[in-house]
Amino acid sequence: MPEGHLVHRYARDQQAALAGQVLAVSSPQGRLDAGPYDGRRLRAVEAYGKHLLYHVDDAPALHVHLGMRGLFLRHEDPAVPPRKGVRLRLARTGVAYDLIAPIRCEPLPDDGERALRASLGPDPLRADADGEDAVRRLGAARGAVGAALLDQAVWAGLGNAWRAELLFLAGLDSDARAVGPAPARRLWEFAVGYLALGRDAGQVVSDPAAPDERWVYKRPTCRRCGARVRTWQLGGRTAYACPLDQPAA
Repeated sequence: MPEGHLVHRYARDQQAALAGQVLAVSSPQGRLDAGPYDGRRLRAVEAYGKHLLYHVDDAPALHVHLGMRGLFLRHEDPAVPPRKGVRLRLARTGVAYDLIAPIRCEPLPDDGERALRASLGPDPLRADADGEDAVRRLGAARGAVGAALLDQAVWAGLGNAWRAELLFLAGLDSDARAVGPAPARRLWEFAVGYLALGRDAGQVVSDPAAPDERWVYKRPTCRRCGARVRTWQLGGRTAYACPLDQPAA
């Protein structure tokens, strides 16, 4: 699943390329009524966690969630024919973006947008994120910290890869419970810094000195100490932890 760093990267790139422009908007696949958006000015592209919101003049926000396999293709020539499965095309002179395989691509009325925002916790990549609220939410979460980090109502934008790598960096076991303010704050600070690196690189970056490597995620052994990585199911996903660098509480 594309995690928050990639969603923010899409938003940043499309904001730079499309915002302020009158767009040709279509749905080659036919599963979206593009009429309310076609020929109107795109005011802004906004990322919040794993969600994208397109704010268009005189139209409801357009909500996109990429799900497990969704992605955007960019074309420098908007005359390039779209693929058969393109749900949404956003185009202006000189560029087009094609959306493929999202789980959500839908108009979102004002009350739906408010409900979406209310359902999400702080996003480490948003300038308006409240770090103290993030600390409080993680501290108040019931159950294991590794499950809480996948709950978008606690922190928005994290997925399984970031869960594994951030908990490793913070020295926290995924099964730890009742995380106090100090470790929660340290974990949030790691999330803010490393997700920004990931957004800029277009991939998970948990070691700036070796950006293509991971510490424990999908590794047989810990890259730091060589211990065999422990794996188990937590929150519906496979958790990864080093038994030495992330000792169980």
